[in-house]
Amino acid sequence: MLIPSIDLQGGKVVQLVQGDKLAISSDDLDGWIAKFAKFPKVQLIDLDAAMSRGNNDALVAVIASQLPCRVGGGVRTVRRAEELIAAGAQGVIAGSGLFRLGDGSEPSQMIDHDFARALADTVGMHRLIAAVDSRGGRVCIHGWKTVLPLTAVQAVQLLEGYCEEFLYTHVDKEGLMQGTDMAAITAVARATERKITAAGGITTRAEIDALDAQGIDAVVGMAIYTGSLAID
Repeated sequence: MLIPSIDLQGGKVVQLVQGDKLAISSDDLDGWIAKFAKFPKVQLIDLDAAMSRGNNDALVAVIASQLPCRVGGGVRTVRRAEELIAAGAQGVIAGSGLFRLGDGSEPSQMIDHDFARALADTVGMHRLIAAVDSRGGRVCIHGWKTVLPLTAVQAVQLLEGYCEEFLYTHVDKEGLMQGTDMAAITAVARATERKITAAGGITTRAEIDALDAQGIDAVVGMAIYTGSLAID
C-alpha cells in the first residue's frame, strides 16, 4: 500500500533532502488534503516539533480532521501522544523518545523501556508506531544527527513488545530520488512479526509493488511532490 506523507515546517508543507536541505515548500494545504483524500492512510510529521522548534499543532488538527493520519513529531512524553490522539490522529509515531544513549555494551540499555511501556499502555499497542531510522547501518535519532551503536534489526526485536507496527526509514536514501534499499527493508521485516511500513527514497511504482508483495506498506514523499510518481 502506498502511504503519502505530509511533512510540516513553519506552517507549510515541505520536503527535505536527508532531513536538512529544503527542496519543496507549499502553502497549498487544502490542495494536498484533497489530493490525498482517497488514501486509507496518510503519514503526517510535524518537523518543527520533532526538532524542538515549536509546533504546527493547529495544522495537525486541521489535517487529522480530514484525513486518516498517523502522526509523529516530538512524541517525547505520554501527554504529547495523548494530545495527538485527541487532535484526531489514528496512530502515533514515536521515534527518538524510545531510545537512549548507551555505550553499546548492551543493546537493551539503549531502549527506554519505561517510556515505550507507558506509551503502549496509554494509547494502546495498536495505535503506537515505533519509528526506527537507520543511517550507515545504525539507528539514528535526534533528527538523524545522533547515531547509536544499535542496528535496526536489534531495535525492532527489542521494541516489538510495545507496538504492533514499525516505521522503518532508510535515511541514507531519504529524499534523493534514487530508489530505496530493498535488502535493508527486507532484513528488518524478517526480524519481527510486527507490521512494517518502509520509508526513505521509495520512488517508483515497481518498488511499491515489490514491498507490497512482502506485506510492507510504502511511505512516499518526494516522488509525489515532484510529480515523478503519479497518484491520480
